[in-house]
Amino acid sequence: MADYYLTTAIDYANGDPHMGHAFEKIGADVIARYRRLRGDDVRFAVGMDEHGQNVLREAEVQGVDPQTWVDDIADRFRSTWAKVNLSNTDFVRTTDASHATAVQALVRRIRDAGDIYLDHYEGYYCERCEAFRNESELVDGRCPYHPSREITWTEEENYFFRLSKYTQPLLDHIAAHPEFVQPESRRNEMLRLLEGGLEDISASRSRVPWGVPFPDAEGHTVYVWFDALPNYLSVLGFPGEEFERWWPADLHVIGKDITRFHCVIWPAMLMSAGLSLPAVVWGHGFVKIGGGKLSKSEAKRLDLESMIDRRGSDAFRYILMREAPWDADRDFPSVESFLQQFDDRYQADLANDLGNLLNRTVSMVRKYRDGRIAGGGGTELDTAAESAIADYVEHMDAMRLQDALEAAMSIVRQSNAWVDTRAPWALAKDPEAADELDAVLGGLVRALARVATALQPFMPEKCAELWARLGGDESPPPLDELPERWPSMLPEHTAGVLFPRIEVDGG
Repeated sequence: MADYYLTTAIDYANGDPHMGHAFEKIGADVIARYRRLRGDDVRFAVGMDEHGQNVLREAEVQGVDPQTWVDDIADRFRSTWAKVNLSNTDFVRTTDASHATAVQALVRRIRDAGDIYLDHYEGYYCERCEAFRNESELVDGRCPYHPSREITWTEEENYFFRLSKYTQPLLDHIAAHPEFVQPESRRNEMLRLLEGGLEDISASRSRVPWGVPFPDAEGHTVYVWFDALPNYLSVLGFPGEEFERWWPADLHVIGKDITRFHCVIWPAMLMSAGLSLPAVVWGHGFVKIGGGKLSKSEAKRLDLESMIDRRGSDAFRYILMREAPWDADRDFPSVESFLQQFDDRYQADLANDLGNLLNRTVSMVRKYRDGRIAGGGGTELDTAAESAIADYVEHMDAMRLQDALEAAMSIVRQSNAWVDTRAPWALAKDPEAADELDAVLGGLVRALARVATALQPFMPEKCAELWARLGGDESPPPLDELPERWPSMLPEHTAGVLFPRIEVDGG
């Protein structure tokens, strides 16, 4: 058993969780659950970024103190992640006292390395993403990620971090470890940025009181990104001994809009502090509707809570991962097209293909064999399913989640075709075909058992139900344990439909 530590970006506490948050968290959860299926001891951290100018301003608008505001937001995020069955082991908050301790310890290490100095800053600042922007980064004079907002010219005295010192060390690290920045498109972006040279950045703010106090510098707070990034250490108890078991992280999962912070600034901070760098930073794409710009009424129709409730938590998890690639954007033309594709995917994959396969398999095993499942293997279906599982493992190891789902669902489609081709109802009428009938029904059950395990990271509750409906004990086992745990007898009582069909007008 190996330790495996993965994280997501911590979410900014200025509003409710939305579809983008869910896409990242569910994708990371799929990876965490898959690693557990492989036998790893997984530590999976999510959390909240609760300091900074935007949070302070939003709390003032709401007429509450900032701590009250972030406490309420954190509770909403916790509730949502429980609703989508996130298996995180940790929930870090940057207002935790332990986090402040870790941030200040890291800043002191960086300062002791000679990489912190006091200077005057003049330049552009995007208040929405709380990031200082070089003029070369602007598009039509605005932040590329918030083009609808005017960017602010800012002047203030700050402590600075000698980021420029780490241009070549970062280039050297990526050359030696190309897997550090993934997917390849993100790596190419970071290489272009580094090849253009880096400038020193602010490590403190002197005008934002809501934050971690900058060590030994009255009137300064730690700049929000310098505060947020160390959460990956603070959740492990840095600078105590516990963090040494889990650090460096095996995987940081982030949105592509914050790759610069995680693939340039964060590793430079770690280098300065004498700490190891994470193995992989994965910058996923976005789920967009009509290019990403939604009116308030459209956004309300895609409210995260209602989308989860639409077909259930597991169906939501599956459809989101099936429809959006993990390494690129997925842009739906409109809200209507998104909702239609959501329901079409549910009906086709889950209700018709998977749900129907389970129902007809269980029904035939009961009808023709009184619930007894013949052992063995080696059928054409077993061979095809084993090949699909090999593809699934390859895709999951490469974090191509959408492709992994396609491989798993190919077993379902092949199984349904196998039923139509082999016609068990006809075999049941021929006493001479008893062994063949056993082989066909056994092959179907084994195919479904493989699907239950392969889809478990995506749909944990439904796959546990699927496994139980086949007569499996406990929960779906790791793939390499399946041959020792093939179900042999259906349970006495199984009720309910795994995925109810969507009723359409006209019957």
